[in-house]
Amino acid sequence: MDILLAVKAIIMGLVEGFTEFLPISSTGHLILAGSLLDFTGEKVKVFAIAIQAGAMLAVIWEFRERIARLLTGLFSDRKQQKFALNVLIGFLPAVVLALMFSKAITAELFKPVPVAMAFIIGAFIILYAERRHKNMPATARIETVDDMTMLDALKVGCAQSFALIPGTSRSGATIIGGMLFGLSRKAATEFSFFLAIPTLLGATAYSVFKQRELLSAADIPMFGLGGLAAFASAFLCVRWLLRYISTHDFTIFAWYRIVFGVIVLVTAHYGLVNWTE
Repeated sequence: MDILLAVKAIIMGLVEGFTEFLPISSTGHLILAGSLLDFTGEKVKVFAIAIQAGAMLAVIWEFRERIARLLTGLFSDRKQQKFALNVLIGFLPAVVLALMFSKAITAELFKPVPVAMAFIIGAFIILYAERRHKNMPATARIETVDDMTMLDALKVGCAQSFALIPGTSRSGATIIGGMLFGLSRKAATEFSFFLAIPTLLGATAYSVFKQRELLSAADIPMFGLGGLAAFASAFLCVRWLLRYISTHDFTIFAWYRIVFGVIVLVTAHYGLVNWTE
C-alpha cells in the first residue's frame, strides 16, 4: 500500500475514534478531514463507516466485564435480560427510520446549511439540557442503566434517530436525549456506549455489504490501518470521557459545536470543503 494512502487512512481513523463518542459529530469531522487530505470518493464513504467497527471494539474492550456478564446471564439472569432488551429496543427506531428515509436524508440534508444548522441547534439543546440538569437535579431520576425501563430505552432510541440528520452526532443525540428523559449524565453516557455497539456494527456490516462491488482484497490494509487507529483513539477517548463526566458537564462541547457550525458555513461558502460528500 502507498505510504501516503496509509498515512491518510491512519489520520481518518484517529479522527473517527476521537470524535465518535463525543457529542460533536464524527461524520462532520471525517468530511472535513477527508477534504483537507484529498481523501474522498465512494470508496472513502464506505471506509469512513467501516472503521467505526474499530471504535466499537474499544467500547467492547472497555466494558468487556459487563458484556461478559450480559452474555453469560442472557438466558438465566432477569437483570441481564432486561438490559439486553432495553438495548434492542433503543436500537430499533434508528434502524427503521434509516431504512425508510436514509436516501431522502442524504439527498436533501447533506448540504452545508442543514449540516451547520444541525451543529448549532444541537449546541443550544446541549446548553438547555445542562442548565436544566443544574437547576433541577431531581429530574435525573435514573442513576444507572440498570434502572431504565423499556419506555426509557425507547425514548433514547428515538433520540438516537435524530443522528440520521448530518451534523447531529449519534452520541450527542443519545446522551443529551437521555438526560432530557430523566437519565443521569453517567447513565446516559453509558447507555449511549452500549447502544452504539449494535448501531455502528450494523451500519458497518450493511455499508460494506451494500458497496461490496467497490471493494477488493487490495483495500484490506487501508481498512485495517484505519480501523486500528480508530480503536486506539476511541479507547483513549472512552477512558477520558468516563473520567471527564464525573466532574464536568457537556457545555464546552456545545460551544465547540457552534464554532464548528460556523466553520462549515465558511468553508462551504468559499468552496474549501465539499459538505455533500
